[in-house]
Amino acid sequence: MNSLSTSSLAALEEMLQNTARSAPADFMPIHLSRGLEKPQVIGHLNPEFIPYLQDSLKAESIPLITMKNDCLAIQLGRPQALSASLSLLADKMRIGGYVPGWRNEDFAWLDQHGHQCFRLERAAFRTFGFRSMATHINGYTKSGLLWLGRRSETKSTDPGKLDNMAAGGISADETPWVCAKRELWEEAGVPPQIADQVEPIGRIHMRRPIPGRGFHDEQLFIYDLELADQFVPSNHDGEVSGFIQISLAEAAARILADEFTSDAAFVTADYILRRNKSLF
Repeated sequence: MNSLSTSSLAALEEMLQNTARSAPADFMPIHLSRGLEKPQVIGHLNPEFIPYLQDSLKAESIPLITMKNDCLAIQLGRPQALSASLSLLADKMRIGGYVPGWRNEDFAWLDQHGHQCFRLERAAFRTFGFRSMATHINGYTKSGLLWLGRRSETKSTDPGKLDNMAAGGISADETPWVCAKRELWEEAGVPPQIADQVEPIGRIHMRRPIPGRGFHDEQLFIYDLELADQFVPSNHDGEVSGFIQISLAEAAARILADEFTSDAAFVTADYILRRNKSLF
């Protein structure tokens, strides 16, 4: 399976036009307010979570956070104070079973100027629909094959699904570049002297509801990395169960057969289409 069919390419292109979906109408918006400025929608709550959160906040209030009839209102404060309040809120949701896969690792929420307004446990970002950031690296060989990782069956999200050679969330104190090189080593055993050659490509904005979870809103920072044909990735952190090396045509077929995580499917589809265009 080495040639890409016209129908497969068309299906990938159509898929890439649907990366950012709107929140369902019954999801409650989360507003961030600053003084008299118009509130900004920064997240969305699954309607299944709302009764529990209403009861929790009635029993014990949290500074800077108010549950209203039509939204969850957050008052912008100093980053440390707002982070502390949101941490209390996330802990309430964890006790109720609405924040699975707690990692004890913080993500940061950045405003339009790139300023960090708050940091919060990464697992809670999907619960509240806050925008997070991640890096995804397409590892490819000089002969034109792609390396893909298969997620561990113990992962809390998408266990056993195909993923990019390396990918991961950008923690609160990282840049995308630093995260990309860290993930390359931890997930695929790529040494620093090779990881330094990673090529920044662009971003894909992912937005979609997660059944039973919340709302996934994430900026994916995409990188490409050319590897020698004799290089074989090896996992160091236990998050990848193994790797496969396949052609672009087989990768396209596996995307369309729903074998990938949603994020990796879009990143890989983008890579396939870019490579296909460069051949003509």
